[in-house]
Amino acid sequence: MTLCVLDSDHISLILRGHPQVTNRLQALAPAQWAVTVISIQEIFNGWIVNLNDPRYQDRQVELYTRLWQTNQFFQQAQVLNFDLAAQKCYDSSRLTCPNLNKRRLEKDVKIAAIAQVNQAIMATRNQRDFTLVPDLQLDDWTL
Repeated sequence: MTLCVLDSDHISLILRGHPQVTNRLQALAPAQWAVTVISIQEIFNGWIVNLNDPRYQDRQVELYTRLWQTNQFFQQAQVLNFDLAAQKCYDSSRLTCPNLNKRRLEKDVKIAAIAQVNQAIMATRNQRDFTLVPDLQLDDWTL
């Protein structure tokens, strides 16, 4: 049984009810999929920006409800940590592939490192960035 790690983009699609991505997730047993602590950071950083944006003050109930739903989703998930093995994999990837040293790729490369040390497949639409990581298996659930 191969573990599937959901990228932040696929998590967002699930939270918005994307039928194809949601169906793929529901077809898996809980032990077959996971999220990373990095994706949790990315998702919650987005919520903090939205909740503090004065343009959205009239949508607070909706936003807090969606934040609550996000929290409920993460409570069901297996959460993989950015541990010492992932750090070593991350450092190695950046040394062997200098094009991964771009600031915009930092979190994606960390997510990829977590997937690699867990011998997992990465579920993502972000082929542009994740294909830069050598030996990372990708699966786009939207196709």
